[in-house]
Amino acid sequence: MISDDNRRRGTLSALLGALALTLTTGAAFADDYPSRPVTVVVPFTAGGPADTAARTIGEPLRRHLGQPLVIENRTGGSGIPGVEAVVHGEADGYTLLMGGIAPIVLIPPIQKVRYDVVKDLVPLGLVWRSPQVFAVATRLGVNSVSEFVALAKANPGKLTIGSAGNGTVVHLAGELLKRETDIDLVHVPYRSTANSLTDLVGGHIDAIFGDVAILQPQIEKGTIKALAITSEERSVLIPGLATMTEVGLPKVRTEVWYGLLASVRTPAPILAKLEGSVAKAQQDPAFAEGLKKYGISAPPAGRDYFANFIREEQERWTPIVQSVKMN
Repeated sequence: MISDDNRRRGTLSALLGALALTLTTGAAFADDYPSRPVTVVVPFTAGGPADTAARTIGEPLRRHLGQPLVIENRTGGSGIPGVEAVVHGEADGYTLLMGGIAPIVLIPPIQKVRYDVVKDLVPLGLVWRSPQVFAVATRLGVNSVSEFVALAKANPGKLTIGSAGNGTVVHLAGELLKRETDIDLVHVPYRSTANSLTDLVGGHIDAIFGDVAILQPQIEKGTIKALAITSEERSVLIPGLATMTEVGLPKVRTEVWYGLLASVRTPAPILAKLEGSVAKAQQDPAFAEGLKKYGISAPPAGRDYFANFIREEQERWTPIVQSVKMN
């Protein structure tokens, strides 16, 4: 007959053996990692800023990781399905997330999602920060924010403003503009900024907020009219464009950002390799050069900076998104 003490000792030995096997297996996986291409899930459409961010970091990261990156666009739902796919998928280091402000910061405080950013995801590195341009259809004939506001007040509930979807930062920018100027605009959600821009050029909607690099070519062509930018300082891409602060609307300050994250269930040795490779890619001169053409400077490298950045964004945006209309 087995005594209780022997049974406990046997159970403890089994647990210690299982733990040792897990650590050994994880280390073995880390030695071989990565042995095949790594997929980056981009929860937005191809050609948009999230996709561009992934492709800009992709080549430097390929060199430092030793394997190519495969970009997988999983669109819809303001990025939520893409985040959920990574959180609930295989956690072996071969699937990363290009997370953005909407599904990481703006939506979780006001909508039920099947993930907890802090508990389920590990930040690896911030790779993209870009302000938004407020632009309108040329057919409106307005040349300033004040003229647009006057037109909107003269036509309440008639002017339309597009966005990349409910809960996205460009949607939020529009809501902030409405709140700060007391105007009534009709929100028209799209699947991406690129889609809303197409309809703005075509004259089907009246206004949008959009990433400065995406809107710049159409602004230069004169197919849309830029009225202001949401950053604290003017953009090098459009230096003549005033900031929202300069036109008297300092609270209309928004920024699109994207960064790489991994599932928290990823084995620690593999996470360590990923963190090191992403940091090296962020510090790669080729990455900085790639960002320059979009008017963006390379953010500080490393996991800690990105983790602190997300925490600060959550503290800033949670009370705002809970106070404005988000649908």
